[in-house]
Amino acid sequence: MNNQEIAKKVIDALGGRENVNSVAHCATRLRVMVKDEGKINKEVIENLEKVQGAFFNSGQYQIIFGTGTVNKMYDEVVALGLPTSSKDDMKAEAAKQGNWFQRAIRTFGDVFVPIIPVIVATGLFMGVRGLLTALGMTLPADVTTYTQILTDTAFIILPGLVVWSTFRVFGGNPAVGIVLGMMLVSGSLPNAWAVASGGEVTAMNFFGFIPVVGLQGSVLPAFIIGVVGAKFEKAVRKVVPDVIDLLVTPFVTLLVMSILGLFVIGPVFHVVENYILIATKAILSMPFGLGGFLIGGVHQLIVVSGVHHIFNLLEVQLLAADHANPFNAIITAAMTAQGAATVAVGVKTKNPKLKTLAFPAALSAFLGITEPAIFGVNLRFRKPFFLSLIAGAIGGGLASILGLAGTGNGITIIPGTMLYIGNGQLAQYLLMVAVSFVLGFALTYMFGYEDEKEVATEVETERLVQEETTGNIPVALQNETLVTPIVGDVVALSDVNDPVFSSGAMGQGIAVKPSQGVVYAPADAEVSIAFPTGHAFGLKTTNGAEVLIHVGIDTVTMNGEGFEAKVAQGDKVKAGDVLGTFDSNKIVAAGLDDTTMVIVTNTADFSSVDPVVTGSVAKGDALIEVKA
Repeated sequence: MNNQEIAKKVIDALGGRENVNSVAHCATRLRVMVKDEGKINKEVIENLEKVQGAFFNSGQYQIIFGTGTVNKMYDEVVALGLPTSSKDDMKAEAAKQGNWFQRAIRTFGDVFVPIIPVIVATGLFMGVRGLLTALGMTLPADVTTYTQILTDTAFIILPGLVVWSTFRVFGGNPAVGIVLGMMLVSGSLPNAWAVASGGEVTAMNFFGFIPVVGLQGSVLPAFIIGVVGAKFEKAVRKVVPDVIDLLVTPFVTLLVMSILGLFVIGPVFHVVENYILIATKAILSMPFGLGGFLIGGVHQLIVVSGVHHIFNLLEVQLLAADHANPFNAIITAAMTAQGAATVAVGVKTKNPKLKTLAFPAALSAFLGITEPAIFGVNLRFRKPFFLSLIAGAIGGGLASILGLAGTGNGITIIPGTMLYIGNGQLAQYLLMVAVSFVLGFALTYMFGYEDEKEVATEVETERLVQEETTGNIPVALQNETLVTPIVGDVVALSDVNDPVFSSGAMGQGIAVKPSQGVVYAPADAEVSIAFPTGHAFGLKTTNGAEVLIHVGIDTVTMNGEGFEAKVAQGDKVKAGDVLGTFDSNKIVAAGLDDTTMVIVTNTADFSSVDPVVTGSVAKGDALIEVKA
């Protein structure tokens, strides 16, 4: 199938165009906001060519096509009439979905994901410096100073980055946020690390009793300050007149929030952060690698749930405190096992489509993105996924026993190697990756996968039995002539004032400017769609044509006012039967166009779909000739 054919099947399996609110895409996935999840035929979508997996998460149905392909598929579904939205629009809509915990974790992700690239870069700088040292190179003093600038700056100004990103997410002015964040690490304050080292530098006592230090490396206090600050700024802006907003709002926000941040929120939540850090380290340092075993075993389950961004907060805290991240190695073990299970499925299966799906998905996992492996392969067959959790747990336990800790976060497995080159742990890291891979592959190959051939035969047999017992046997396409469903004057489809119809994206057909407010059946058919609003009908004729009759342009916005449907979905109708009625005067009064489109939506299934009339049409007149 070509991309257009796949796109048509995707739309049909989504429940049709009318079940889609909007569509957007990211680097790998088509993200669809649907009205009714129950109308999605997930099995059909998951088995379509080029689809690497699909799942419902965060209020979106996400179809994985992979890098490059997703851009082409997005263009095709948009050309076929799906409404678009930006990723930010979809994120705002998705933010309303899920329970409070899921929404909170998504918020953590929105705040910390933009910061990860600089932490990754810092970790790589540490790796390069460590590698040069391990090779016995002595760096000049000025070069050493330069490398310290590269490796320390991100953590010194980390509160500034966190407050900036939090202001951005919660609707404050990001510029105000970053200045507020930098106030927390001002050079005029005692350096937090210098105070903690027990040297000559001590905390400042404001007003004689409030000890204050800079918040270098602090994460949670900066996040809370950002949340409170953004909300406070918006509250101030509501009461300040527009003419002085530019002067007053930033002044009041920075004044009040610097006081709260340095003297209240900072000290209180710095204590809370320390307790979280102590608890995290206690789990990671459990004897016999139990902490790594636990985290490695559940990490990919957490990815499925969509709340894995909680690790971003913990990893950044560990890196800020110790410049070492034990989570990275444990997560690497879990992801390696996931990718290895996918390789096992690809090696064992004789299904060429599954092979072409499994190996790219595994490569994606080894580069740090496991969703194609999870949703495209392992979770579909269940056993590979759960066996990979076992392998990931054992690999995570080994990572803890070996004391592995990366110098950054955000990259794993193959690119993650860079985080262990300079800290003397490269050999242990490669051993852990190898053990995780072998276990994930062996468990899945031996116990986790049965080739699809027998399963596919069973499904096909079940389908044939169902068709036989229900009589729902696919129709062989035949030639037919559709009669007009509307009395009035014919309008060429290309002249319709709606690009979705006039472009032919939804199929070929014709339009009619109505002179009567009655919609008739254009052929003997079954009603496949009957909108409660009465503005549109979908029919499948006995000869296989799928016909959409859409009364007016944008008339869905009338919410049924002036329309009355006379049929329901599943009804059988004869040519000339009344499907519904409408009032053109009310359509015009609403400022809308009552031109009615008659489209053969499965045009691609026929050799030709051609209008056969011009001028005026009366009830029973031939309108469109369809040839198989």
